[in-house]
Amino acid sequence: MSKKQKTAIFFGILSAMLYGTSTPIAKVLLSEIPPTMLTALLYMGAGFGMLLLNICKKARGTTKRDKPLTAKDYPYIIGMVVLDIAAPIFLMIGLSHTTAANASLLNNFEIVSTSLIALFIFKEKVSKRLWLGIILVTAASIILTVDNICCLYFSYGSLLILLATICWGLENNCTKKLSLTDPIKIVIIKGFGSGFGALFIALTLGEYTDNLLFALIALAVGFVAYGLSIFFYIYAQRELGAAKTSTYYGIAPFIGVLFSLIIFREIPSISFIIALIFMIFGTYFTSTDHKKQKLS
Repeated sequence: MSKKQKTAIFFGILSAMLYGTSTPIAKVLLSEIPPTMLTALLYMGAGFGMLLLNICKKARGTTKRDKPLTAKDYPYIIGMVVLDIAAPIFLMIGLSHTTAANASLLNNFEIVSTSLIALFIFKEKVSKRLWLGIILVTAASIILTVDNICCLYFSYGSLLILLATICWGLENNCTKKLSLTDPIKIVIIKGFGSGFGALFIALTLGEYTDNLLFALIALAVGFVAYGLSIFFYIYAQRELGAAKTSTYYGIAPFIGVLFSLIIFREIPSISFIIALIFMIFGTYFTSTDHKKQKLS
């Protein structure tokens, strides 16, 4: 494994660690901030934070010359922004109807959606080991989604979270097409585009918050968990590809589960423990698949 690959893997894991803390914190913030407004604040925090970071880098003269955005990139930019509006809204609404631990673990389905979209639409290769991981993660997601296996009653909150991961899977592949451009610029576009888009929807729906402290916390969480996380994720994608990067990103849900169990003192159910075991093995098989992903 080359030094570039090792660095990319480190960035992928760091990205996951930063994002992993966001789900349980968002669950707390939802007590004072409506779902769509919270989505807007998180992405605006990412946009403003990365804009300030970019200004500091330019002042210090440490910016690098990256591939400029062209007209060919516009469809991916639009797709990225639209999907980044839809996905967190689905996540926040779903999170308000299920436990933080359950929501955190279901986020791992993003591995499946990213890999399958990378395979069928963007023609990335998926190895047999990665397929095994995908099957295990899918099985765990089904266990978490079905509330009553006897009559196949599905959890409303869990289904929304799965829908969010599918949106993010497609968005990850759109972002991969932009990964050779300046990562900070991409995060700024994501932050302001998705943030103001979600803000418009929130205001249209009559959603707002008068809790200034929670709003400031949401902006800060957005900068760290969305801004810096996406920044490191894009760097990882440059070397690893969308499908491979998503497998290292798979540790984020486990970090979210740990924080959720500590913060909310949730007692895991038998089905949750079974799903957790499936997720652990699924994530192991995907993250230890060292076959480099290539675009055909």
